[in-house]
Amino acid sequence: MSKKVFIDGSAGTTGLRIRERLSARGDIELVTLGEELRKDVSARRDALNSCDVAFLCLPDAAAIEAVSLVENPGTVVIDTSTAHRVSDGWEYGFPELFGRRPRIASAKRIANPGCHASGFIALVEPLVRAGVVSPESALCAFSLTGYSGGGKKMIADYDEKLAQDGSSRVQYLGGRQYALAQKHKHLPEMSKICGLAKLPVFSPVVVPHLSGMEVTVQLHDADVDAIRACYEVAYGKDAPGLVRYVENPDETGFLSSAGLTGRDDMEVSVFGNGERTILVSRFDNLGKGASGAAIQNMNLVLGADEREGLVTA
Repeated sequence: MSKKVFIDGSAGTTGLRIRERLSARGDIELVTLGEELRKDVSARRDALNSCDVAFLCLPDAAAIEAVSLVENPGTVVIDTSTAHRVSDGWEYGFPELFGRRPRIASAKRIANPGCHASGFIALVEPLVRAGVVSPESALCAFSLTGYSGGGKKMIADYDEKLAQDGSSRVQYLGGRQYALAQKHKHLPEMSKICGLAKLPVFSPVVVPHLSGMEVTVQLHDADVDAIRACYEVAYGKDAPGLVRYVENPDETGFLSSAGLTGRDDMEVSVFGNGERTILVSRFDNLGKGASGAAIQNMNLVLGADEREGLVTA
């Protein structure tokens, strides 16, 4: 019997990708609302309470409101907003982390990870858990992201500017660093899920391609062999999930932030030497950074294969 799934916020970039991934599946019945009912509270309440799984692809305040509308104890809520990622009673939806998979499978409230946070946590959490990186470490990281991560307005801005000539186009052709005040909304989950005592110094940069992400963490005086061993255990070829340790992924000395565009998996790699080491994760910010991760969590809840309906290598 097919399971009923409702996407609250299906017109946004994350919701659209989820709908695209689910539309061809015979085990899923999508509950939909007409355009005139998309923001109708009563219609949304009925849809939320009639489904087996509800994806919330909404701004934080709207996601909190949507959760308050759910009265059916059988409805599983997967929230892709920032609203509940460090909240009590919500399971953090990153199955590749040690011990999380069975907890996600049985959870009724699942907080989907942030895109930048996914790349950082995949790199750091196994190392802190194994004692290779101290919880007291003052870490620095940067992230290159496609402009689709900013939603429809940013996509429209970039598409318009990149099609123009002149100085405004030149500005958009370069990397554009943001969150300069060190108050990025993913910082709380990055530190909490990794068990860090300090928030990392974090520099996200928008680059001029639609989707794709590359997160880099920099370390001094690291035990590179121990790091690789941790990643082999967590993300080796026999490990379940969508994250894979790749020893040599570079393209003749380069590593493109768009290398995994259109996919729902993630690659984790280590470069450098013991004196100066960089840890790098690559994925699609709309894939494992958002929609792909949400569907992976849904698959676990429904007892399906984690990769069902997803695009991987």
